Amino acid sequence: MKKQKIDIRFGVLSLLVLFAAFSRIIPHPPNFAPIGAMALFGSAYFSKKHIALIIPVLSMWLSDIVINNTIYAQYFDGFTFFYQGFYWTYLTFVLIGLIGFFILKRTKPHNILIASFSASILFFLISNFGVWTSGTMYTKDFNGLLTCYSTAIPFFKNTLVGDLVYCGVLFGSFEFAQYKIPKLKTSTI
Repeated sequence: MKKQKIDIRFGVLSLLVLFAAFSRIIPHPPNFAPIGAMALFGSAYFSKKHIALIIPVLSMWLSDIVINNTIYAQYFDGFTFFYQGFYWTYLTFVLIGLIGFFILKRTKPHNILIASFSASILFFLISNFGVWTSGTMYTKDFNGLLTCYSTAIPFFKNTLVGDLVYCGVLFGSFEFAQYKIPKLKTSTI
């Protein structure tokens, strides 16, 4: 029987993404969250592309289950696995991961900045489009769409700052860990 070798890099990367996802429970300003950073981090460091998307999406979904059924429980009838707008948020999350595959082939600071800005803009555009199409707050015409986007502008700053801060924490922590523990530089997963 062949012994399975434990991949410490995979474990550390997965834990960092999971901790980032659950940091959403900590009180924070609206939209100041690790969403874009988690997707970018996963796409930059996991060696297999499908794992790079699955681990961040699964971590985000698990944190959503906890948040939706504890913090936001008054908005749902009974236990919920999904929420209105789920598809738009997760579509954006996966697209941000795909952006990371292209921009973060090298994890240089300027690439991380470009990817973080791109993630924030993409999240703003798609998530608010989702609010407009699936909600009842705005008229279903071009003016309603523009109103939806203009109403969301104040939240964009927090999205951008959140992505930048969490990218700094995730990428910086892992780069430092690789420096201290060279074994983290290689992976089989």
